[in-house]
Amino acid sequence: MEVDILEFHVPVENNKTLFVWDIQPSNTEAQIYDGLDRVFSSFGPLYLLKVCPNAPLNPPGFYALIKFYSAAQASKAQRRTDGRSLFQSSPLKVRLSSKHTPHFLSDRSRPLSHARCLELANHYLGFNGWTSDIITLKELTNEEEEEEGGGRVRRLRLGCLLQLSFPHHGQTSRAAAVVEDSFTCTGPDVLIQKCCNLQRRVREKALVQAFTAVLIILLGNGKVMVEVKQTSEQLPPEETAGVLQVNELAPDEEEDEEWDLTVS
Repeated sequence: MEVDILEFHVPVENNKTLFVWDIQPSNTEAQIYDGLDRVFSSFGPLYLLKVCPNAPLNPPGFYALIKFYSAAQASKAQRRTDGRSLFQSSPLKVRLSSKHTPHFLSDRSRPLSHARCLELANHYLGFNGWTSDIITLKELTNEEEEEEGGGRVRRLRLGCLLQLSFPHHGQTSRAAAVVEDSFTCTGPDVLIQKCCNLQRRVREKALVQAFTAVLIILLGNGKVMVEVKQTSEQLPPEETAGVLQVNELAPDEEEDEEWDLTVS
């Protein structure tokens, strides 16, 4: 049975990237985008679709770059669309990327954005297929500092411990995040606005971190499974029930700074 594994990381692999050539200039760039999106998204969710005009020395027309989350879906799309006209009168050329991926991209995968995590999870699991719960949202720093010129700057730092659950699959993932901001506080309304913004950011950051340990497994029979990788940052629930230490490396410090997110 064919199995494909998706991770919540930005796809950089060649086998997930398609190039499309010989796109006629008879349609506008927006029409071409819509046509490509309609055709290729039918094979699976797309991380990226970009339409570009040909270089000046080449004949008029366009080419496109398409990135899938799934290598199997990218391969299937390439086989079924190469040499077909699709939305125009002449055939298109569709090829898997042969561009060499730099080592710093292949070795250090970048997590998806918060919006992309939601998009991918909802596509395969549905809106009721997963939940997120805040275990603790804690103020770590709230102090004023004097800046040059005699002004006062407020420094806020918040920490969040969050659990991501997949009830239909019996899987959970926990992660923590810390965010901070420094600003000139001109009144209570500014402080409230900054606090609300930081709370949103730290929740989103913790959710993204929790998703990095999640694997979506696509089976050939159409079924979807969820597994969670156990790493040092993704501890089992019983090991994080009371406290979780968040380690951050400050730019000018040589040692990690620990923040206690004890659940009160």
